[in-house]
Amino acid sequence: MIFLPAVDIRDGKAVRLRQGHFDQETVYADDPLEAAMSFVEAGARFLHVIDLDGAREGEPANLYHLRRITREAGVPVQYGGGLRSLMSIRKALAAGADRVVVGTAAYTDADFLHEALETWSPRVLVAVDVRAGKVSVSGWTRETQMLPEELIERLQKQGAKRFVYTNADKDGMLEGVDLEEVRRIAAAVRGHLTISGGVGSLDDLRALRDARLPTLEGVISGKALYEHRFTVQEALRTLDEAPA
Repeated sequence: MIFLPAVDIRDGKAVRLRQGHFDQETVYADDPLEAAMSFVEAGARFLHVIDLDGAREGEPANLYHLRRITREAGVPVQYGGGLRSLMSIRKALAAGADRVVVGTAAYTDADFLHEALETWSPRVLVAVDVRAGKVSVSGWTRETQMLPEELIERLQKQGAKRFVYTNADKDGMLEGVDLEEVRRIAAAVRGHLTISGGVGSLDDLRALRDARLPTLEGVISGKALYEHRFTVQEALRTLDEAPA
């Protein structure tokens, strides 16, 4: 299973939000590159970089920092936030992103999703963000009545094969993942799933590992690393161990 430390960028800084709320922000590094390199130097093999400004504005706002990170880090980076046009995806890939995460536009513009998948699959992942069990869009600022399993099924019929699933209610809370929820979402996915939100301890990583979910490809963690709940190396060793 892939372990991806998260670098969330807002106003030029590396931050974490509490439950995705922009008014509940903690700054962990004044320079996103500093945060990214601390993870890489600790052994990270991948990075998950999210442009929070772009997610709100609908257009990438931190490609400068993405370029710096991809140039210096030397590991694959997946990047999301505001990628709602083919040009935005091109810019992110040109800035060095190995994979891109699309969300809002993938749900509302079938042509956009088709073209993105036709052109760049398997480098395109679709984000499914959820609040109170329903899909949330526009950088977690607008809620819908869509159920995540129904959305995943529709997107798969359109050709999507890779998903990033985030429970926004758990994000930044360090209270643990909802394993039954993860099982349910993993069962709905026929391709590859990465989950985010709630990881607070090595026990959470062990539980995900031991669940032996064939579609679960990766797990993202941010605040737990910043708050020193565990190290990158401890996370890697835990996920690399044989399931109990």
